[in-house]
Amino acid sequence: MKSSSTQRRKPGFVSYLLVLTTGAILTLLMVLTYNHATNGQSAQKNVQLRLDYGEKEDTILRAIVAITPNRAMRAMMGNSNSSTTISNPLRWQDIFTESLVLANARTSIPSNVLSSLNLTNPKLGNSGDSQLATPSVIFKAIAPETGYVSAGINRSLGTGYPPPLTTNTTNTKTRDLLYPIISSDKVYGSLAQSGVGLPVATYPNFNLLTYPRINFGYAKPGDPFVAKRNWWAFTLDVAAQDAALTKLARPARDFVLSIYEIPSQLAISAASFMKLGQYASGEAWGQHVTIDGGVFAGTAEMEGTRAYTALASRRSMTFTGNTSVGDQSFTSSSTSTPFTPGVRENYQLTQGDFFPASLASESGRVAFVPINRGADYFDRLTHATESSVLSPTTWNNYSIGALQCAMRLDIIQVVSASDKTPTTLRFSYLKAGVRTEQTVSLTTPVASGLPVGYILACAENESYNFGTTVVDLAYGKNGTYAYQTGMSGLITFNNDRFGDPLVGTVKSGYYKPSYPFEKAQLASGKICLAVYPQRFAAFLAALNADSTATNHSLVVNVDYTAATGSLWLTKPSTSPCSELDYGLILKECTDLTSFTKGFSLVTNLRTYIGDDFNIVEVPAPWPTGYTPASGHFYPPASLFAPEKRYGVEVDPFSINMAGQIGSLASESTAVRPIDSKKMSGVALTASNITVNLRPILHPAELPPVSMMNWLIVLSERRKEFVSY
Repeated sequence: MKSSSTQRRKPGFVSYLLVLTTGAILTLLMVLTYNHATNGQSAQKNVQLRLDYGEKEDTILRAIVAITPNRAMRAMMGNSNSSTTISNPLRWQDIFTESLVLANARTSIPSNVLSSLNLTNPKLGNSGDSQLATPSVIFKAIAPETGYVSAGINRSLGTGYPPPLTTNTTNTKTRDLLYPIISSDKVYGSLAQSGVGLPVATYPNFNLLTYPRINFGYAKPGDPFVAKRNWWAFTLDVAAQDAALTKLARPARDFVLSIYEIPSQLAISAASFMKLGQYASGEAWGQHVTIDGGVFAGTAEMEGTRAYTALASRRSMTFTGNTSVGDQSFTSSSTSTPFTPGVRENYQLTQGDFFPASLASESGRVAFVPINRGADYFDRLTHATESSVLSPTTWNNYSIGALQCAMRLDIIQVVSASDKTPTTLRFSYLKAGVRTEQTVSLTTPVASGLPVGYILACAENESYNFGTTVVDLAYGKNGTYAYQTGMSGLITFNNDRFGDPLVGTVKSGYYKPSYPFEKAQLASGKICLAVYPQRFAAFLAALNADSTATNHSLVVNVDYTAATGSLWLTKPSTSPCSELDYGLILKECTDLTSFTKGFSLVTNLRTYIGDDFNIVEVPAPWPTGYTPASGHFYPPASLFAPEKRYGVEVDPFSINMAGQIGSLASESTAVRPIDSKKMSGVALTASNITVNLRPILHPAELPPVSMMNWLIVLSERRKEFVSY
């Protein structure tokens, strides 16, 4: 049987238009999706590049802060300008180039890290990796100036920049654009008046500035402090080197690099390792010890029970007692230190933005450098004269207190190799701004027949003006003299006034002032030099020298050099002082008001303070722009010696100190800053030591010679012109 069937189906068709339209839409969607993904990748790339460049710049800036103070110091040292081999590494160009190296900014991943991954033929996709071989593209002066930096001298850069310094020294003007120049000839002039706290005509060197808002609390951020600010401005854009490759548009950032010169001004301030809170005997700093304001130490160990307003350290601080810093209590058994995470944040949240315990390392773009030359600070004879220096101010003259003194007193001759009794002194001072030397014999008169101590004034028929200074006079020759005592004013040395003590011979005039120094001995028989500061004003006037406003500081040394001193003299020991070396006695020092600019003494000899020191007030009117907070103002004074003792004839029962205390010791041995010794070397008991320390708050309170510190701060100048 055979059968079949046939089914009829509906006819169909294909719409080419629909297919093409759908295909086009799908293709367009695919293209849009791909383009979106590509744009996302590009945006992510740009974000990653910006982060990478930002991290590189932050590391570069930290490197600049670390490098610059070293280069500034070297630019002040001898031979820094003797050859390009020595001077080129000190240039801003080389500082910036080295910062790229130290920051490892030329790669996104260090080579040692990459090799540790053990990858075969790794391909790095970061187009921001570059040799950064053209620093002049990355670092630029502030437009429209050219070069690497714009120096903050002799013109204002406008809103948001610090007040500029002024200099008339041609070398400083030109070299400050090429090198970080620190020099005493950079001062505050009229261009800076609106940016500093006091009249620049009166305080051109150090003025009242605003402490920067940083975590390191040498002073409280925003408060006034005494300093001078050297600064240089530049723009930084690491992306500019490879902008053609990365296609990344990124605005350059403006920065100001500052080196603040800060004279030591805290109640206690030293780069040393200091133990604070107890005497060596174990007794606590009790109610007899008052400390106002902050304390700075290179390394600090806090002992006993003591409260401090603020504490700053360059390296570290430890707590072995129950110490309070800014109302925060820290002990050896505390579970937290001032630097435990969260302690600072909680304090700032609950009590304010200034945390009173700080380390210099806490601020990323900040460095604090105490200028501590140790025992060299006391001795001007151990340093050779520096030449071929980039800065007009040499490093030794800047950092050695002994070299900064206007007056110099040296022991230059002794009796013999076995008898070290001084026979000749050399005194030098400034006269019309020029250094003048005088040899003072302690045993031989200046001319035959004259008593020891007379000084040649002038020849016969010449005149010498002693002003109001009272002196003794002698007139004659060859052992025959006529004398007059208690004279002053204009004196003509001739026969009409004195008669003719030696007929037919040309004579000379001599005078004998009251010397402000002499040979002396302690009760123990120790040989010393005695210095009498209150006599200097009259003595200088008798020499027709500059007044104590210029001759305001004295260094006392032993000349052990073969060139100008005795072969029988040796360099004094300073750590510790030796009983075999000379001592220095300080007497007649109660009233220092004749030193209108203050008085400083620097010596490498153990110093014995035999009288009250600087306890007579300066009456009003006081220096321009200055009113003492306590209503009492004393001449600013400083004493620098490797060791100080109290008493000359007998041991004192007690002492009372006020002002500031520092130390030039190293960080290897602990220093207890207010421990004190009597003349005999016996320590004073705690109950017999009264200390009232406070910070210097005004440049009028700065003595002629101070220890110096540098604060290096790198700040960004925001485009909204926020002043800082």
